[in-house]
Amino acid sequence: MSANRSSNQLVVPQATAALDQMKYEVAQELGIAIPQDGYYGNMATRDAGSLGGYITRRLVQIAEQSLAGQK
Repeated sequence: MSANRSSNQLVVPQATAALDQMKYEVAQELGIAIPQDGYYGNMATRDAGSLGGYITRRLVQIAEQSLAGQK
């Protein structure tokens, strides 16, 4: 995500390293190679979508666990 040119900004900028780590972990689990140069233009749309979907699922799971622990 550090090489991402998106205009999206993190609410918690300190989470950048953790999100990058999660991206690589999920990609490894799915067998998707992350481009070393940061250019995602040659990545299949299906792979990019799968990667984003799994990351979102994992973030929702973490949030649910966090909320469950607060009650």
